Amino acid sequence: MMDGTPPAIEHDKYSDAYIRGILSEVKTIAMVGSSTNWNRPSFFAMKYLQQKDYRVIPVNPMAHGEKILGEPVFKCLADIEENIDMVDLFRKSEDCLPYADEAARIGAKVLWLQIGVWNDEAARIAEEAGLKVVMNRCPKIEYARLHGELGWNGINSGVISSKKRKIR
Repeated sequence: MMDGTPPAIEHDKYSDAYIRGILSEVKTIAMVGSSTNWNRPSFFAMKYLQQKDYRVIPVNPMAHGEKILGEPVFKCLADIEENIDMVDLFRKSEDCLPYADEAARIGAKVLWLQIGVWNDEAARIAEEAGLKVVMNRCPKIEYARLHGELGWNGINSGVISSKKRKIR
């Protein structure tokens, strides 16, 4: 913009460059709502992201003191003593506001709200504090999509097609 402020992000449509930039800059992720249950989406996302060399720190007050995929579970973001690049929320949309505030307080760079999670006020709070925001997306799916991985993760990658290929 003319006054030096960056253009507003359209939260219903992110560019691949925006998502790719976030995923390449982030190294440590605090996953709020991590589950000890192996068949919950947060467990799959955590496992996948660990396999892609991200440090994923689970946050779940109900599982505090346990371990998920080898990582100790923290009660809240403020209890984590290392720098957090991204806060990934597996929470209801209406529960996101305190996490936006807390993500800003701990110096996170990104607030990521999972698929089905959308909170404009949380996004505003985070963006005003200088964080990048992604809503209604999954970093696991976005990573796989942007890296052309096949299988279930290949959704919308452009790699899989229903069109017949010409046989030579």
